[in-house]
Amino acid sequence: MSTDKEKAVVLLSGGLDSTTVLAMAKQQGYACYCLSFSYGQRQTVELDRARETARLMGAEGHLVLNLDLDKIGGSALTSDTPVPKNRSAEEMEASIPVTYVPGRNTIFLSHAMAWAEVLGAFHIFIGINVLDYSGYPDCRPEYLAAFEKVANLGTRAGVESGRNYKIHAPLMQLTKKEIILKGKALGVDYSRTHSCYDPDSEGKACGRCDACQLRLKGFYEAGLVDPVVYQ
Repeated sequence: MSTDKEKAVVLLSGGLDSTTVLAMAKQQGYACYCLSFSYGQRQTVELDRARETARLMGAEGHLVLNLDLDKIGGSALTSDTPVPKNRSAEEMEASIPVTYVPGRNTIFLSHAMAWAEVLGAFHIFIGINVLDYSGYPDCRPEYLAAFEKVANLGTRAGVESGRNYKIHAPLMQLTKKEIILKGKALGVDYSRTHSCYDPDSEGKACGRCDACQLRLKGFYEAGLVDPVVYQ
């Protein structure tokens, strides 16, 4: 599919945040190339959601890369370590949880940077958030600024093209409520998204992990009902 629009690589997990970011990038007029990862995560249903979302939202392309982060381990999302359930907000904020995947955003952004260079794109969109998040160090503004500097220093396009890479994190300062309302205004169908860290064999969300609790809290505060099916 050819296009004269400015190209952007959008990291698309199939979750609520990244789907909202895709809608925002499209609304801003970018030709969106979605990038997802099968990295050994237990919540593989999110990849089905990502594929469906990319197709229905008219992505110019969708690439799913295979990474064996489960062989590295170190996270409840890529190992048999139990996913924490029924934690309070205070518990979520107390320390970095076991659902943190070592190096994940750095690895994902590096691949996005590489594909962007091949595509001739200088814009990368990611759905990280500093307000309603579970304490991940790679979801902070200072981290994002540092990676943007890496992209501009460590690529041929960044050095020779006369252009700069821009990492967009439009949800960075939004609460989950505000993200949901923004997405609804853009026509996002949240029934096609997946957020749960520990779904059952049918892909139904547990409703009790940190991700589910933050999602449910956001819908409640937005005055809306979460349309996904819970266990």
